[in-house]
Amino acid sequence: MYLFIFTFLLVLFQYVNSKNIIESYDNKLTNYIAKNEKLEDSIQLMKAREAEAIYAFRFDTNDSAMTYIEDEGFRVSEFIPFIKDQLLELNIYETEDHPLVPYASMTDNKMMIDQIRLLNHKWIIASFTDGTYWGEMLLKYEVIDKSELKFKVLASTIYAQ
Repeated sequence: MYLFIFTFLLVLFQYVNSKNIIESYDNKLTNYIAKNEKLEDSIQLMKAREAEAIYAFRFDTNDSAMTYIEDEGFRVSEFIPFIKDQLLELNIYETEDHPLVPYASMTDNKMMIDQIRLLNHKWIIASFTDGTYWGEMLLKYEVIDKSELKFKVLASTIYAQ
């Protein structure tokens, strides 16, 4: 009789203990699943924002701008390097001031255009630096003929060190 009661109590204890462990694991799993769904939603939102940012204000994703350039008689694959080369060639100058950068260098180095992003068939964003100070400018460009470009600074800013 004592053995039966002892066995019953042992089984009851094991059952209650196992039930608590399973419920604990079930709650943890439910929490992990909820967190995972939330993180997956965040990842999808970030991917959508990234895709939007990649598309926004880029020449190579703007079909209208590429069509305009092709209608002017250019090949898009040659046009982008042509524009960038023309801008970077302006970094070679003998005078004290850069031909496009509206700020004089405040160091012994010359101001140089270092990064260029074509927005569309009319505008460019370019960054410039003298190694210590840097800034950005919005440029308007116009193709005079198939070998000459005209640039105009629309707006610019320089950042404090």
